[in-house]
This record gives sequence, structure tokens and C-alpha cells, in this order.
Amino acid sequence: MTNHEQGLTNHEVTICLAGGAVLGPYNATWSQNEGGDVRELVREYDAFLQGEKQQRFKFHLHDTYTQTVHTLILDFEQVTGICDHVRLRSQAPGG
Repeated sequence: MTNHEQGLTNHEVTICLAGGAVLGPYNATWSQNEGGDVRELVREYDAFLQGEKQQRFKFHLHDTYTQTVHTLILDFEQVTGICDHVRLRSQAPGG
């Protein structure tokens, strides 16, 4: 595994909307060098649920495996939940 691949976390994001609609799942990859907004989406929504005013409406989810970007424009008033499924990289014993 290259150094670039070691820093990646692979997310599968699903967004549930009021009324029962579902957006996704969207594959998204995040690293310190190549991001996108997958982590910020979850943080912003969590802050909204805790009473903070929504600051952002547009989020970009980068999928480096398919070389695509998903752009989501969301009104958190209409979002009932966000599932961020993260695939962790397995480590060999002693590594």
C-alpha cells in the first residue's frame, strides 16, 4: 500500500430526508491532502442538531476510485439523518 493510500478513509454516505426519501449511498474518499467535504458534512449536521444555525448548504463528496465528485446542496431542515459508513483499513498484527 502506498503512502497516499494509507492516508485515505473510504466513506459511504446516505442521507435520509423528511417524507422518507433517501439520497445515496455516495462513495466518498477523504485524506488530509485530498478532501472534499465528507467529514464537514457530518460535523455541520451534528452542530445543526445541537441548535447551531446551518452555515453551509453545498458539500462536495470526492470519490477518488471512480474520479467523480458528488455535489450535494442540502437544507438541514429537510434532513432527518445522515449515515456515514467508514471502511477502516485492516492492520497486520504488530504493524
